[in-house]
Amino acid sequence: MPAFSVLDLAPVIEGGDTGLALRRSLDLARHAEQWGYRRFWLAEHHGMPGIASAATAVVIGHVAAGTSAIRVGAGGIMLPNHAPLVIAEQFGTLESLFPGRIDLGVGRAPGTDARTSLALRRKLDADVDEFPQDVLELMEYFRPAHPGQPVLAVPGAGLEVPIWILGSSLYGARLAALLGLPYAFASHFAPAELMNAIELYRAQFRPSAQLARPYLMLGVNVIAAESDQEAARLATSLEQAIVNLRSGRPGCLPPPSNRRWAAGERAILDQVLACSAVGSPATVKRWLNDFIARTGADELIIASQIFDHAARLRSYEIAADALKAAPVQAAG
Repeated sequence: MPAFSVLDLAPVIEGGDTGLALRRSLDLARHAEQWGYRRFWLAEHHGMPGIASAATAVVIGHVAAGTSAIRVGAGGIMLPNHAPLVIAEQFGTLESLFPGRIDLGVGRAPGTDARTSLALRRKLDADVDEFPQDVLELMEYFRPAHPGQPVLAVPGAGLEVPIWILGSSLYGARLAALLGLPYAFASHFAPAELMNAIELYRAQFRPSAQLARPYLMLGVNVIAAESDQEAARLATSLEQAIVNLRSGRPGCLPPPSNRRWAAGERAILDQVLACSAVGSPATVKRWLNDFIARTGADELIIASQIFDHAARLRSYEIAADALKAAPVQAAG
């Protein structure tokens, strides 16, 4: 059985607000802890009305303070938006407050549009191609300080904060393998390169001080309910959000709808949501077992964008029950 975790996009629903979204994130984390989820990750997005976790480290602190055992982390921090030292200090602080419970996943995408990226960075020469150097610098800040070291992360130096590489392409897989870091693939919204990335990461992995063998986490959407029909209805909120985003109209998470999609919209949804389990407990269990057998994932991280909070909790509970009963995954 693979480990299983939560990817919470802290959804702001239509008619709701950020405060409600963050309170519900904490409530979800407390339930996830009871249901056996290993991690609870939050993602950095900016300028997105429907996502409340822009100040990701702050939200991680909020969730970690309200739980007791589940690991809490970033899935992820978009490193080109920040100086690595700032991230080392933020996550060094979190690790000092919640020892042994903090994860740091980093990605190279900005998580927003170009104008907002500029507002975040306040400079014109930021380059995503510097991402490998930024990761190395970040890793260095967490190593024990040595005499004469000119720049220290305080707190940060000497703390064991696991660093993950996030990605949706072969670039991230190659970098994670080269550095000997765990790799999280964003198959929940960008599944096209999934199998190629898995093969490359495992084939090129080099052991490191952090990790002796490849460790692969895969993102999946799970929209589970008591019947296939009800799950399909709940999934229309996520479908609307994706179409709105792709149309340049990002907004809050809408309630379910009976809207019919045009052929082009349906094609986009089928591609984006290829790694999605939508259905009854039996349907979801069957899909997850097939996915685990096909990929040999060490861990699944589950996104569940559902408008109604009670229905969202129930979806995560169904997913946990299915994964607890899953067979041991195929060897990677």
